[in-house]
Parts: sequence; C-alpha cells; structure tokens
Amino acid sequence: MDSNPPLRIGTRGSRLALAQTEAVVNRLAAPETAPAGPPAAEIVVVRTTGDAVVDRPLADIGGKGLFTREIDEAMLEGRIDIAVHSVKDIPTRLPAGIALAAVLPREDPRDAFLSPKAANLAALPTGGVVGTASVRRQAQVLARRPDLRIALLRGNVETRLRKLAAGEVDAALLAVAGLRRLGLADAVTAVLDPDEMLPAVGQGAIGVTCRAGDDRALALLAGIDDPRTSRCIAAERALLDALDGSCRTPVGGLAEMTPSGRLTLRALLARPDGREVFRAAREGPPAEAAAMGRDAGLELRGRAGPGFPDRWE
Repeated sequence: MDSNPPLRIGTRGSRLALAQTEAVVNRLAAPETAPAGPPAAEIVVVRTTGDAVVDRPLADIGGKGLFTREIDEAMLEGRIDIAVHSVKDIPTRLPAGIALAAVLPREDPRDAFLSPKAANLAALPTGGVVGTASVRRQAQVLARRPDLRIALLRGNVETRLRKLAAGEVDAALLAVAGLRRLGLADAVTAVLDPDEMLPAVGQGAIGVTCRAGDDRALALLAGIDDPRTSRCIAAERALLDALDGSCRTPVGGLAEMTPSGRLTLRALLARPDGREVFRAAREGPPAEAAAMGRDAGLELRGRAGPGFPDRWE
C-alpha cells in the first residue's frame, strides 16, 4: 500500500470552482507550507444539485447545502480526502464527521455592480431590472431603491454575464472575488461599499474541509490556513448560526482586522422586500471572534421580534 497516496481534492466543476481549487493546490505546494515537498494531488470533480438546477431560487430547492451535499457524501464515503468550497456556500452546521480545516487569505469580499446602462445602483432608471439569485442582495437593493424590480439570475458567472449582455436584466450583482479569480474584473461597473451592500457571510474566502479524523489531511491543511481570515470567518459564521440563517433569510456579515490587530464586525438582517433592515456592529480582540458573532446575531434576532425567521420568509 502506498504510504503517501495522492491527496484527492473534491470540487465542483465550474471554472470558478476549479480556479479556487488551483489556488489551494498552489498553496499546498508553496515552500513555506510544504517544506518536505508538495503532496501529489488528484482533482475529483463532483456534480452537485446546485449546479444541475439553475432555473429556481436556491431557497426553493434546499438552500446552501445543494452546493456541498454530494461533495460531503463523497468525502464521508472515502472517495475524496479534502474539498474546496467558497466559504459562503458552506452551511454553518457541518455534517457529523466533517471539519472546516483551513481558510485561505481572503480576496476582496465586496459585491460588484455590473450594468451597460448605469454607472451605479443609484443611476438605474425607475423600474430598472436587477438580476440576482440572492435574497441578501435583493433586500438591500429594495431598501435603497424600492422602485426597482428583481429578476432571478442564476447559473455560473459566465452565464450571468451573457444574460446581462443579452439585455435580460438592466444590471447584475456578483461577487468581486469571483470575477477577479476568473480574470473578469474589467466587467465590473462599480464596486459597492459594504455600507451600501453588506457582503454575504464568508464572501471572498476559500474554505477547505476534510474528515474530522483524517490526521494527514488535517496536518496538511493546518499549514495553509490563514489565521487572520479564519478569525474573521469564525465571527461571521457564528453570526449566521445565531440567526439560523438560510437562503430565505437576508443576512449580511463582514469581519475585518484593524491595523492595530482588533477585529470589527458589521452585521445585517433584513426582510426580503427591504422594508425592514436591522444592523449591528462589534469590535474586540480576535480571540473573541465567535463570541462577538453570536452576540451580534442574538441582538439582531431580538430586534426582529417574535416569530423570526418564519414570519419573514
């Protein structure tokens, strides 16, 4: 039996997913993370339900787990050793036996506004159509511009750009990080400040999961984890967990490290129609990241009132 078998890396098959997987492979091979030499890697593409069904909102067909469920099953069955995900697609409560073992340094977490008709969201004409599959983006758009219309825009990044170019929508909202990783940053009309559009929890970050008892994978992934990003992600995911957030619940969260080493967290909870938006903020030592996230989430739950989240969906 091979004492050092190839590391089987599970991923979705989109260009973006493969680009993110390449980033993980490169980091595993970097001299500072693999002084004894990089492990041999085998990329295993796993097709997920979220990739197969693109004509309905995620909330209607099962939520975020649609992008991870089949990959989790492959891991638990021993067909892959680790898996690469966008952190924003990873459910806050992982299946038993799976651990989020590494987070790579974060790309730009902000949202991008793309439009051939307007320089920014404020400049769209009354009644303009904004394409998105995210209730978080929908709620924040309608909170600022209730006159605009929202159209479902799903599919991979290239598909969404084609629909925008074909005039199916007047504008689209996408993650800056994904566009950059695909070499499509030139498509961005304007980058939205988090005060205007608070990003999704985990947006811009690549996460790597493995089996909780796999010592080899855990050791390899410990070497590529970025502690600063991991602290920020811990705060954001604790926020989402406290809110029991799903694809039906508009939740935004962004944690950042200050130059002095403090951690700040901005959080948002909104109704899908944008009629109510609640915000919270925290600042403290990075060691308290998860506690800060939970506290902010509980504050927002309290402000939302009895019946949340059922009466909001």
